[in-house]
Amino acid sequence: VANGWRAVLHREHIQPRIFGCFAIATLAAAAVMLAVSFVPPKALVFLLMGLLPILLWLPKGWFAPDAAKPAVALVSGFIAGLLNLTAGVSGPLIDTVFVRTGLNRHQIVATKAAIQSLNHIAKIAVFGLLLVQSGGRGVMPPLWLFALAIPASMLGTRGGGWVLERLSDANFKRWTAWIVTAIGLIYIFKAWELGL
Repeated sequence: VANGWRAVLHREHIQPRIFGCFAIATLAAAAVMLAVSFVPPKALVFLLMGLLPILLWLPKGWFAPDAAKPAVALVSGFIAGLLNLTAGVSGPLIDTVFVRTGLNRHQIVATKAAIQSLNHIAKIAVFGLLLVQSGGRGVMPPLWLFALAIPASMLGTRGGGWVLERLSDANFKRWTAWIVTAIGLIYIFKAWELGL
């Protein structure tokens, strides 16, 4: 809900070409996940996610992934789709390919929100299909939890917009890089805890 609401609030800033590439790649990743029954070891996923932020700190002349380039958007969209459907998280990868774009902070936030909404819908579709195939044995949270979480996430998204307006594009990208790096260190620690 938070990403969907963010995409709605900033809809005029969504970059359709980038979103389209990620959408095609996400559908391909979902098809692969439905066709192949492979679950990578959790420690490996955490390690790979933890190492991704290194890309943010490489000199631009060496390697500068840019989501505005269709090939980068397709490849990173496919990998993000696979990560989303195996690890449940793909945000750090998506952040990595957006930080070095020429997009402004509004375009980044809006496009990422639309992409993440699509990723969540893909996750619901794939795991919902698996749940139906397994006879529907699963546990749903109580409805009152949804009644509290949905408005809270929308309110939090509004608060995030207030912060976004007070940042410059350069500071937004700088803070994003540092936050993604901190999250990466947490992932590396989790991989180490799991014995990798």
